[in-house]
Amino acid sequence: MEEKELKTSPKQRFFIILIAVIMLGSMIASYAAIVLNGSSGSSSDEDSSKISEEKTAEYEEAYEKKVAEFAEKTKDDYKKFVAYKSEVKAYNETSANEGGLKTKDLLEGSGEEVKEDGSNYMAYYVGWCADESVFDSSFDDNDNPTGFSRALDPSMGLIEGWTQGMKGVKIGGIRKITIPGELAYGDSKEICGGTNKPLKFIVMAVEKTDSLTKLSDELEEAYMKYQYAQYGIDYEQMQAGE
Repeated sequence: MEEKELKTSPKQRFFIILIAVIMLGSMIASYAAIVLNGSSGSSSDEDSSKISEEKTAEYEEAYEKKVAEFAEKTKDDYKKFVAYKSEVKAYNETSANEGGLKTKDLLEGSGEEVKEDGSNYMAYYVGWCADESVFDSSFDDNDNPTGFSRALDPSMGLIEGWTQGMKGVKIGGIRKITIPGELAYGDSKEICGGTNKPLKFIVMAVEKTDSLTKLSDELEEAYMKYQYAQYGIDYEQMQAGE
């Protein structure tokens, strides 16, 4: 996670890093080919591998349509959740670290209790630092949101503080969690300006239905196609092994 706003999920960030590695390898390979074989005749091959502007625009449009579809499907949950955005406030970093894990239920759920492995729920969330800066969220815009642009699948793996902090929450519930640095990223990652930083989240647990999972996966794929295109890679051709 970046120090300030970050509008990508952990899985999305993994693929973005992967893209960077692929691009670096491609650049090295291209340079080696030029050195060994000369520059003549290479431009046509390079041009054929580049994604067209039309294809990039197509991926962007498809992604925006999926975002709109997702926002429409989740608008009722968004209305409930966004009412608590005012809870995003600056806090004392030292007190948050020394106070240990703390939770506060903002809205009681009425469904089954969420499972620790995250297999029965999806989550909408906003996470912020001591200075009130949002580092990640489900909002389409962290400052002036109009809807959700994604949901988090907790079964993908989360920090310990989230997992512990969601214990006892029922589907439909909204909880605020204060996580000390040792239960967040500890020394393993810099976030909010350094390591061992405490984090705060507001999380809404919703039922993990087939339709929500399907739409979330489709949105994720549309996002990846568009992101790859920004690096000049056609995701569909890459998947087909072309």
